[in-house]
Amino acid sequence: MTTTPTAVPTHAAKDGKGILITEPAMQQLARLCAEQETNQVLRVGVRSGGCSGMSYTMDFVPTSDTLPDDEIYEYKLSNGFGFRVICDPKSLLYIYGMKLDFNTALIGGGFNFINPNAIQTCGCGSSFAV
Repeated sequence: MTTTPTAVPTHAAKDGKGILITEPAMQQLARLCAEQETNQVLRVGVRSGGCSGMSYTMDFVPTSDTLPDDEIYEYKLSNGFGFRVICDPKSLLYIYGMKLDFNTALIGGGFNFINPNAIQTCGCGSSFAV
């Protein structure tokens, strides 16, 4: 007997575009946001390097580090808690439509990037090629 996998609820930014975030990733980001200083945003992007040529970056930065051409996405949890994700336009070319997931497994756990633009990914899950 085969079972159909249940879909994990996914959150889109307020405008419905950008980076999709699954419910487990939203919960983990909410926990991490609560541990940060006030006026922090999550910067997501890519840089050259990694096993496949490009690697993902993700870090909390002060709101004052937001650049004029950054895309800003706002996310809200059902409990009203919200946070912002920023991404520079060059990185967004490579990760637009990406889904950010979080897994609690002991091996291979952590944030996972599911990128529809990647033609090749590394086994570590943090680098890709386009």
